[in-house]
Amino acid sequence: MTASVDARDLPLHLQRDQFSPLAEVRALQDEPGLERVTDSLGHPAWLVTRYADAREVLGDATRFSTERLPVMRLPGTDPAQMRAGNLLMTDPPEHTRLRRLLTGEFTVKRIRRLEPRITEIVTERLDAMAQAGPPSDLVADFALPVPSLVICELLGVPYADREDFQSRASMQIDLTLPLEERGRVAAESRAYMGTLVDRAFAEPGDDMLGMLVREHGADLTRDELIGIASLLLIAGHETTANMLALGTLALLRRPEQAAMVREDPDAVAPAVEELMRYLSIVHASVPRVAVEDTEVAGQAIAAGDMVLVALAAADRDRALVEDPDRLDVGRAAAPHVAFGHGVHHCLGAPLARMEMAVAFPALLRRFPTLATTTDPSRADFREGTFIYGMRSLPLTW
Repeated sequence: MTASVDARDLPLHLQRDQFSPLAEVRALQDEPGLERVTDSLGHPAWLVTRYADAREVLGDATRFSTERLPVMRLPGTDPAQMRAGNLLMTDPPEHTRLRRLLTGEFTVKRIRRLEPRITEIVTERLDAMAQAGPPSDLVADFALPVPSLVICELLGVPYADREDFQSRASMQIDLTLPLEERGRVAAESRAYMGTLVDRAFAEPGDDMLGMLVREHGADLTRDELIGIASLLLIAGHETTANMLALGTLALLRRPEQAAMVREDPDAVAPAVEELMRYLSIVHASVPRVAVEDTEVAGQAIAAGDMVLVALAAADRDRALVEDPDRLDVGRAAAPHVAFGHGVHHCLGAPLARMEMAVAFPALLRRFPTLATTTDPSRADFREGTFIYGMRSLPLTW
């Protein structure tokens, strides 16, 4: 509870070799059945690494449950409160009820209405970078501020609070921190979101929290609304921020790929999908618990067994795309599992796609000579976290 964990001691499926899953994890795709492993807390689990098996497990909420997972009893937190409103920890029909309340806000049509504002935010950050001049840390100056401001405006979170909630979010997904510290931060984050929810109940605004209170206030408890808002806040900026940083570095290492994104508007959408597949920044899915005795890939799985899906490995499966370890933004978009699959497919995927589709070409067009300032072997990857990314990315132009 009180000891830190070295990132190199985490399970192999939670580690990377720069952009790639470890070779030891990829090698499991050629072995029969599933591998018996332990999760980050030492619980035994079956590890799924092949694409077809990943789709099978993620797509079957009847056989594989997230609601049956034991809630991690972090010090200073109430397990029942921590589960309330958390879409990742519920099964249908409860999951269906909660998700239905939010789906309308995340349709492709609704997200397209945000494109002008997202473009403004991206332009403002690029202007600030240009005015300050090189060098620039892309993480601090662009990759993190853009999705943070977008999700703040969407949820009605004061942007002035961004440094605090960014810090808390980063600590909550840091698998190397002692559980006591993660529990303390989770309690602080929940208390903060509670103040915003109470404010929305008292005076609903035009943001998403206000909408949920006005239209569904009678159908949601305070704890559920806090849980929904907390999940959206963390997922809404951590994932996109790390994709923007990692994706930029990946493109800069393949100048011909960067040129396609910079020069051809029709290449942007497929490029976003290929970057999602190639990087798959969420190492693994939320664990599932087998509801009944079953099997996957011929492997017998007993009721109550935990199953983990290595998303990064599944998206590098040769069964999905040819030459999966090659970044090719010109290839046809593959049906990757970087956003998950099935009922838990990422609700915010349309928003993330929109932000990346605006940000990547705008960045590359504004600074056509963009380049890293450090040796490639010294890239500052952020290891030991549930969501892979970069701590910093010094660039010049």
